[in-house]
Amino acid sequence: MGGNTFGKAFKIMTFGESHGRGIGVTIDGCPSGLTIDLVDIQHDLDRRRPGQSSIVTQRKEGDKVEILSGIFEGKTTGSPIAMVIYNEDQRSKDYSHIADKYRPSHADYTYQEKYGHRDYRGGGRSSARETAARVAAGAIAKSLLKVHGIDLFAYVSQVGHLKLDKPHHQIDRNLIESNVVRCPDTNMAQTMEDFIKEIRKDGDTVGGVVTGVITGSPVGLGEPAFDKLHADLGKAMLSINACKGFEYGSGFDGVALRGSQHNDLFEKIDGKIITKTNHSGGVQGGISNGMDIYFRVAFKPVATIMKDQASVDQEGNETTVTGKGRHDPCVVPRAVAIVEAMAALVMADHLLRGRLSRA
Repeated sequence: MGGNTFGKAFKIMTFGESHGRGIGVTIDGCPSGLTIDLVDIQHDLDRRRPGQSSIVTQRKEGDKVEILSGIFEGKTTGSPIAMVIYNEDQRSKDYSHIADKYRPSHADYTYQEKYGHRDYRGGGRSSARETAARVAAGAIAKSLLKVHGIDLFAYVSQVGHLKLDKPHHQIDRNLIESNVVRCPDTNMAQTMEDFIKEIRKDGDTVGGVVTGVITGSPVGLGEPAFDKLHADLGKAMLSINACKGFEYGSGFDGVALRGSQHNDLFEKIDGKIITKTNHSGGVQGGISNGMDIYFRVAFKPVATIMKDQASVDQEGNETTVTGKGRHDPCVVPRAVAIVEAMAALVMADHLLRGRLSRA
């Protein structure tokens, strides 16, 4: 099975399955001398972990990270960093009923056809449990970005039909972690929470949108042609489980504008060239222009629902799949930390390409 690595200069490889002994990540290319605080890594993992509120899966995982290599006396040594998170609350019996059945909109059928063998316990490698390893790596990347003045954050901007109609520069970032939905608007957050609870009570699921923002990026990150900065951000986001769409800057709404309305005009203020507007989303020609980079990531409704669904088994016989186990009614509150992590990995990778040899 390929496709387990990401990045070129700041490279990660994740390993492990949902119901295996644990999951983990190795990081290759992180500069030496970078100060790492285990508290920061654990903080991001806690924001992603299951069981943190009544509107997410109730699987009880502490997600305590253990650093195996690459960090000594609180600083990176320049050698590969290895981290592991042991699974504690697997209930593999919850999945025995679908050992030979294909769950609608899951990876069961495609994995079976591609590899001839699959781990049906929670989806194995296809489970979103794997993203905890990404979050741990993303926390290391954030530490590198912080040294160079680059900051980033994400928040829930939509759940189902409920949409927060505020641009990113008008939200209060301090409100993101003040509620279980992670929406930076108190009233909308409560409405979203009530809606998710209603959906869960009905045995169903709902999708949503996470908005990401990167500030302090220098001009010049990104490579021409195939390694454009926004292209790598798009690949990073679309690699997250349940992600169905990515747009940056004006995105799809920009098609309704004329060029005279959409063009970002340049001006020079205090010796710095900036743009008067930012429809480009901080990226022009695939290269960062120094303005805020902002994007939206769409997530589908979680595929496992607590309702009977028609399907087929591995022999093609008609069958019924019954939802069991512990699952999210809406993935976006936990996806915020994952979106931040993947954005941090992309930015750290491009920052290191030909620009740095040490932290």
